[in-house]
Amino acid sequence: AQQPGTPLSDQEYHQFFKFLRITIQASTACHLRELYGCKNSLVQRLDEYENHGVIPPGPICSELPGNPFFHNFCTFSLYRCIMKKYFLKV
Repeated sequence: AQQPGTPLSDQEYHQFFKFLRITIQASTACHLRELYGCKNSLVQRLDEYENHGVIPPGPICSELPGNPFFHNFCTFSLYRCIMKKYFLKV
């Protein structure tokens, strides 16, 4: 274990920035979704990419306790964006 206040090791920095880049990319995709909506062709391509080429039809169920049901993938994605739970899966 590292001493509190010491810098990260090279491997720890690699993991830190890898996660940060992924989070920034997810945040950017959310920003596009909020600006242009789910019907935008770029947003739809991102949704297809995330789901191996097909946007799942609704309803969408997630492992999220208390709110497991969403009418469609767009609603689910907007929820993830608002809550900043970018990597929540269905």
